[in-house]
Amino acid sequence: MTNPIADIRKDYSTRKLTEDSISADPIQQFRNWWNDAIKSEIDEVNAMTLATASSDGFPSARIVLLKGFTEEGFIFFTNYQSFKGTQLEENPKACLVFFWKELERQVRITGFVKKVSEEESDAYFKSRPFASQAGAVISPQSQVIQDRNWLDEKYNKLAGDPNEKDLKRPPHWGGYCVQPVIMEFWQGRTSRLHDRIQYTLTEKGSWIIERLAP
Repeated sequence: MTNPIADIRKDYSTRKLTEDSISADPIQQFRNWWNDAIKSEIDEVNAMTLATASSDGFPSARIVLLKGFTEEGFIFFTNYQSFKGTQLEENPKACLVFFWKELERQVRITGFVKKVSEEESDAYFKSRPFASQAGAVISPQSQVIQDRNWLDEKYNKLAGDPNEKDLKRPPHWGGYCVQPVIMEFWQGRTSRLHDRIQYTLTEKGSWIIERLAP
């Protein structure tokens, strides 16, 4: 009896990743790949898996959206009291994974996590549509609620209040920055002999570049 799931496979053959073609800086290398992904018009190009773990090592992962990146790290926003926020409070380390299947590429980022400044969180919150702002205000993210009607009623009450058209960022909501110590760039290749280039941050602040076996 055959296993149809086990029979699913794809051979990658469109690109390659070589040591002489990459940047010495992983953030710049990410920027190069990010620009390629933008040009390719990938749907939800900023979607990334965020993996966290509690103090006892129990892991959790979910999809979140990248909202910016700098030389310091990779930024996303969420409810600080959510399950991921609780885990990050206990264990401020995380891993991000981007998978751009159209380019047969994956980027894995492992690092330490810190909250962005209140000013940066305020600025981003202000830039969001009212509906997104309202959702952040009324939703006790990751908590058990009575039913969908409870959530809709809270939203409709807030949205229908003429005095609540200029919402302020609630203190339980804001941004995080993942500051990388390891970044891996994966390029799909034929016969599962993929290209994997890893950058590792040293104590002196420089990056070691190594090729990993596929």
